[in-house]
Amino acid sequence: MKLILASQSTAREAMLRKAGVSLEVVPALVDEPSIKDLLIANDAKPREIADALAEAKALKVSRKYPAALVLGSDQIAVTADGKILDKPDNPDVARAHLSQLSNKTHRLISAAVICEAGQPIWRVIDSAQMTVRHLSPTFIDHYVANYWEDIRHCVGCYRIEAEGAQLFKSVSGSQFTIIGLPLLPVLDYLRLRGLLQS
Repeated sequence: MKLILASQSTAREAMLRKAGVSLEVVPALVDEPSIKDLLIANDAKPREIADALAEAKALKVSRKYPAALVLGSDQIAVTADGKILDKPDNPDVARAHLSQLSNKTHRLISAAVICEAGQPIWRVIDSAQMTVRHLSPTFIDHYVANYWEDIRHCVGCYRIEAEGAQLFKSVSGSQFTIIGLPLLPVLDYLRLRGLLQS
């Protein structure tokens, strides 16, 4: 049995490979904004949205590859006042998001769902709390200008594994969850299925 990662995220792929997981990558290419908008219109909680998006990705690819385990994952950023931040469309939006996060605490919610034969068979949701230091407009301009190509696909408009670490006063939660995948529970399940040595 093989594992397929239903994601375009190079960070999630790198995380799994560095942990010794053999996998194939097949991007799901689901319409995330439409799914998210529908869920928000139905008053879904951020955890439910992250879970539903992860499941949609895994299901789409699992229907094409029913003999494989297919892993879908998604991440949601939620501000202190409960607003969900979307991935920035342009550098101006990224700067606005970072200004909004400055000197405040927000949550990152990461979900993972594994499907087999077109059915979800396992899932996990984890969250991390992120406290951003006061960010000057000059720092925000510098960060976005220098890292736009790296952060444009990130819900919080930063990558903590790089210079984005400078944004924070404190963090609480798994580094893996912060990067975008609750890795340790995923590894536990892969061991149970015989894809990793126990």
